[in-house]
Amino acid sequence: MVCQKKVLIVDDSEDLRDALSAYLTKSGFKVTTASDGEEMNKILAISEPHLIILDIMLPGDDGFILCNRIRKTSNVPIIMLTAVTDEIDRVTGLELGADDYITKTFSPRELLARIKALLRRSQFSQGLEHSRYICFSEWKLDMLMRVLIAPDGVERKLSGADFSLLTLFLRHPNKPLSRSIISETIRGREAMPLERGIDIQVSRLRTKLDDTNHSVIRTLRNEGYMLNTDTIHES
Repeated sequence: MVCQKKVLIVDDSEDLRDALSAYLTKSGFKVTTASDGEEMNKILAISEPHLIILDIMLPGDDGFILCNRIRKTSNVPIIMLTAVTDEIDRVTGLELGADDYITKTFSPRELLARIKALLRRSQFSQGLEHSRYICFSEWKLDMLMRVLIAPDGVERKLSGADFSLLTLFLRHPNKPLSRSIISETIRGREAMPLERGIDIQVSRLRTKLDDTNHSVIRTLRNEGYMLNTDTIHES
């Protein structure tokens, strides 16, 4: 018997909660809902979902505060919802540890694709999560806190997108990953021919890794990118 994936929807709009709940239930998910952070905390105290859909504008603690709080104890994938297209909201959410961001003009099919992509990505990283720390090329990744620890011991906080990209590379060390594979895995869709989003994400991750000469994440002409590392081990 296939285990149903559990999705928690946190939004103060009853109409939106009901609509999403009905659609995702029909799509095979087990759905619970909460109207604010207080209800969310009660649900999380007794059961951890496989994914959380979290609205930014909530009564009481907003989505940013709740996302930051969740990330202190859990690595559960989080999709943040917003009614506006302000890039500041998107960046803030990702920096606090959200995995994806979508405006409320989305179609249910788009949200479903994002959910499936995040759950696939979560499965890819499960093999790395038997221990808290993953060591590679003199670097250490804290899988719980989503912190990258440099060779000199300095900690560098990763955004949700940075963490997802790095865990994908760690799951496939020394193997070329095309832009389309990266995009489909972490975004739920193939990269467009002239799209630069994946290149920008890789560049940002290289900055976190001080990879100025591209020796850790190599660019392979006509193939994509590859994590170049001799050893990966857990500690």
